[in-house]
Amino acid sequence: MKTLIATGICLLLAASAFAKGPNILFILADDQSWSGTSVRMMPNEPGSASREFHTPNLEKLAAQGMTFSQAYAPHCKCECSRAAIQMGRTTTTLNAPDKNARNWSAPVTDSLVNTLKKADPSYRAAHFGKWQWFHSPESMGYDASDGITMNEDGDTTDPEDPKQSFGITRRAGAFMESQVKEGHPFFLQLSYYAVHQKPQALAATLKKYEGMASAAKGGRGDRAVMAAMTEDLDTCVGEVLKKLDDLRIAENTIVIYTSDNGARTTLLNGGKGDLGEGGIREPMIIRGPGIKAGSHCTTPVILYDLMPTVADFAAPGFIMPKSVEGGSWKPLLLSAGNAPVKRPIDRFVWHQSVEVEHPQSAIREGDYKLLYFWDTKEGLLFDVVNDLGETRDLAKQYPDIAARLLAELKAHIRAGLGEQASAALERGEFPQVRGPGKGKGPGGGKKKMVK
Repeated sequence: MKTLIATGICLLLAASAFAKGPNILFILADDQSWSGTSVRMMPNEPGSASREFHTPNLEKLAAQGMTFSQAYAPHCKCECSRAAIQMGRTTTTLNAPDKNARNWSAPVTDSLVNTLKKADPSYRAAHFGKWQWFHSPESMGYDASDGITMNEDGDTTDPEDPKQSFGITRRAGAFMESQVKEGHPFFLQLSYYAVHQKPQALAATLKKYEGMASAAKGGRGDRAVMAAMTEDLDTCVGEVLKKLDDLRIAENTIVIYTSDNGARTTLLNGGKGDLGEGGIREPMIIRGPGIKAGSHCTTPVILYDLMPTVADFAAPGFIMPKSVEGGSWKPLLLSAGNAPVKRPIDRFVWHQSVEVEHPQSAIREGDYKLLYFWDTKEGLLFDVVNDLGETRDLAKQYPDIAARLLAELKAHIRAGLGEQASAALERGEFPQVRGPGKGKGPGGGKKKMVK
């Protein structure tokens, strides 16, 4: 009882910090793996951080806020993940299962920012950096943006602005200055092109990594440039955080740092393009008033939770648009990671049937994750809390759990994509997506299991 009373008092005190509506700064890296920073996502697991890449500003951010060991992207590829973040839904419920999807099941008037402005019209919003969808940022409620941009827009010839990271940072600073001057709370999304291929970095930063091997085993590109690009991104994060201090708004600003999808790691199975943990588990750090400094959260969260989280901080009690599947992190953040996240449907679902060797879907409930391959009709069951690498298939050991999760997974996909698309998947007919590259990675997320 004493613990409950203390938690309630903490929530009330923390909530009072947001009486006027907090600013929200959402920093989204591109293709950064779970262990792609020097911050350990799991305090006792050295492999959950990089020994090669240096991100001192993210280390400082983690010391000031909460680090998440089980944060997930909505998809294993950029476009679909970004759509789900903006719309608060799984890619299947949104009917955006691949990068060419056009017939979304929800209107852009229900987007994150449009919803935020309905909840509190005083908010202003900006999006700088990579966008990648046919709907414009303006149609989704952003007052300022770089417009519709793609991967190639991030590759620059300006040696002082590799990957546009520093230009994005400058535009962010100018936007924040303007909002402070005009007295508006803001939502600012910085979608950096780093650390997506092709790597680019400042010459001075690259010089620090000259001794690094040119390419890591099984990796792509120059590791030295990747390390330098990661440090440049971290430098930009530091500059944005300093701007908050200079404007004296840090105390009323929630800062969220994460990535749009994963990449290969030493610990996790799979990588970008497939639904192994490597493709969907993300680094995530959140700082803000009422969030315990230096804390770690083991509760699973997913990035389509962002919309209800933002609305909950801006206007508590505001009703989410129909079919939003995310839940607010606010109780979790303000209780040192102890309060649960309440979602309309308490499961995570992913779907990836294109640009991958084995078309696949996945569902996670509790500690269990079922990874299902549509071409081979193989369902693999993992305890992803105790088996990070997804090496032990438990489907035969727990057939009832596997069968229940598979039924829920198929029902979710059928409800979102429709009977026709679902039947095609069952028949082994998979859509063809235009565009270069397969992005499937070795095995397409499949891995030899220890029985």
